[in-house]
Amino acid sequence: MKNRSIRKVVILGSGVMGSRIACHFANIGTEVLLLDIVPGELSDKEKSAGLTLEDGAVRNRIVNHHLAEAIKSNPSPLYHKDFADRITTGNFEDNMKDIAGYDWVLEAVIENLKIKIQVFDQVEKYRNEGTLITTNTSGIPINLMLEGRSDDFRKHFCGTHFFNPPRYLKLLEIIPSPETDPEIIDFLMHYGDLYLGKTTVLCKDTPAFIANRIGIYAIMKVVDSMQKFDMDVDEVDKLTGPVIGRPKSATFRTSDVVGLDTLIKVADGLYQGLPNDEAKDIFQLPPVIREMEKKKWLGDKTGQGFYKKIKGKDGKSEILTLDLKSLEYAPKSRPKFATLEQTKPIDDLRERFKVLLAGKDKAGEFYRDSFYALFQYVTKRIPEVADELFKIDDAVCAGFGWEMGPFQTWDAVGLKKSLPKMEEAGYPPAKWVYEMVEAGHESFYRVENNVRQFYDAASGSYKVVPGMSDYVILDNLRANNVVWSNAGATVFDLGDGVLNVEFHTKMNTMGSEVVDGVNQAITLAEKDYRGLVIGNQGAQFSAGANLALVLMYAIEQEYDEIDFMIRFFQNTIMRVRYSDVPVVVAPHGLTLGGGCEMTLHGDRVQAAAETYIGLVEFGVGLVPAGGGTKELTKRVSESIEEGDIEYNSLQNAFMNIATAKVATSAFEAKDMHIIREKDGISTNRDRQIADAKRSVLEMADAGYTQPVKARDIKVQGRTGMALFMAGINGMRMGNYISDHDVKIATKIANIMCGGDLTHPQLVTEQYLLDLEREAFLSLTGEKKTLERIQAILQRGKPLRN
Repeated sequence: MKNRSIRKVVILGSGVMGSRIACHFANIGTEVLLLDIVPGELSDKEKSAGLTLEDGAVRNRIVNHHLAEAIKSNPSPLYHKDFADRITTGNFEDNMKDIAGYDWVLEAVIENLKIKIQVFDQVEKYRNEGTLITTNTSGIPINLMLEGRSDDFRKHFCGTHFFNPPRYLKLLEIIPSPETDPEIIDFLMHYGDLYLGKTTVLCKDTPAFIANRIGIYAIMKVVDSMQKFDMDVDEVDKLTGPVIGRPKSATFRTSDVVGLDTLIKVADGLYQGLPNDEAKDIFQLPPVIREMEKKKWLGDKTGQGFYKKIKGKDGKSEILTLDLKSLEYAPKSRPKFATLEQTKPIDDLRERFKVLLAGKDKAGEFYRDSFYALFQYVTKRIPEVADELFKIDDAVCAGFGWEMGPFQTWDAVGLKKSLPKMEEAGYPPAKWVYEMVEAGHESFYRVENNVRQFYDAASGSYKVVPGMSDYVILDNLRANNVVWSNAGATVFDLGDGVLNVEFHTKMNTMGSEVVDGVNQAITLAEKDYRGLVIGNQGAQFSAGANLALVLMYAIEQEYDEIDFMIRFFQNTIMRVRYSDVPVVVAPHGLTLGGGCEMTLHGDRVQAAAETYIGLVEFGVGLVPAGGGTKELTKRVSESIEEGDIEYNSLQNAFMNIATAKVATSAFEAKDMHIIREKDGISTNRDRQIADAKRSVLEMADAGYTQPVKARDIKVQGRTGMALFMAGINGMRMGNYISDHDVKIATKIANIMCGGDLTHPQLVTEQYLLDLEREAFLSLTGEKKTLERIQAILQRGKPLRN
């Protein structure tokens, strides 16, 4: 097999997908050339500037505009703004010849076969033999693009279907033609997983491939069930969002974001392209959707869709919802269902599904009708779209942001007991499911010897899910590898002498159970193991401290309890830093407050690229008191070189705390000195725990020695404090901050300057920890702080700037 590497990539087409795919390749360090067409005429601005069609700025206007739009979009397609420098722009006429020096040519032009073939004609002239050539088509048959192509082109060509936005949606569908070299398929499956951070799914060349075929069916079935049970838009979005492990944009808000025209295009394509699909009528759009299309109510891109934002009489924004019967907008409602009320205390999605599909109200009827139909549909797509059922689950989860795929959901509900109910509802599954149950198999997945297996319909037996050998999946270890657990944490044996402590509270907030778990894990590791990973595979690493507990103690004026809680957490954090074994912290998702402080104290960090991390305590009227303020002060002290202006570096760290700044990626966290150069970043979060384990073993093999506690942290004393206060008072005079904000900011500055010291000097870590604790305690007695904490708890969302 050729030793292939990807250093330089060409993206042909700079539209919404092309420009964002280019950004994601730039994210992983690849040099990117982004090309598009030359404009056919001058814009008014270009005419007034005296430019001609031959000027470079004009010839690259389209590609430069598209890239600029992508870069400034929110959320950002880039891990770090500087990564845009890795992208060079050009046009098809002047720069197509340059593709000869590139390793991968990826076509992402408009979904028009004729245009794609014209582009490939040009690619054939200039690409070197052996260069990868792929298409980002979302549905044009791959084989139709091969007409007139050379043997080498055919051998190195396949579909690589990214989902929008490419940075955030993990799916990459690989669609080979019968002539694609198997080595190319294997390479792309591995490269997409390891480097691009994708869930790579090998697909057959069928209409819409896997994810859109199943995902669009699910959406259209929701619309069908909605009409069947006379439900409205607000009700459906309430039932099809986070409560079932789907994005908070649910069904209709997602349509508005993506664009109703996109949904219409895919649904129409499936209806026309699937004459033999037994459920093809589901893809036939209802009249109300056609009416919305006619009125150009396509969602955000046209200003209104299923929802519409207006300015109310008080000047504040108001969301209106479309009544699909009258086609008039009305204030958004807040529907309630008894079934949903029953699920409020259930955090485990698998357990929640059992309650949802057993509901006795309209919500339960809706869930049974839509899910039973989905269960039936996916069974009948095997082997049409995929031979193995796990590919369907992987594709829709990674492509549509579902936490659980159809077969995983069916396992949670109960395969055997649901069959009679599905038959009664008119949704019997495919024959192979009955054969499976008759053979005594009652689940689509199982774990044997810590390895996940799926039921293979073709052989009638269970097989190992392929490609998982490089991953550590904690769920697979629950049966045999739990060393210790309590209500908030579980300690696993990862093998090779490494432990892992997992949090499993709501949002993985840090209460006494989690802190106990970390201490217990360190104790066990120091006694019998080589090291420890602190990581989990929940949606978030940790949303921070348990604010409800802080509020309760503060209201009851139990300040001794708060003092004990802070000391206990500080001591635990310092154990993370100063244990006898290497400790690697593996943050991902929201890593706020105490979660950030835990991260700051690992021997190393193995962060997921998508880590949103920061010290956000200021937002609730508190200061970081688990070592966060101390640690950033320490890192500034360590980074100062002779001749540097110390106050400037300290001020940057102060502002990060005082503005509750949250990095939007692990790469941004480097700028904030939260993640260091020696720390690792996992682009694919599925590999993160395995990467962290590897890091532990590297340190252990190198002869890990417990660090020495710092006693030489440079602080500025009254000199620094005077400079901080000038800035704080200036902000207050400008009405940028409140009196209470001044009080909090002053306490942060006091910690970072070392308290009331007459001159700059060296202090210990414990000295700064004591200042943290004193400041935190004093603020819990403030009425404004308690009001802020109550507001956050009532909102039910973590604080994030």
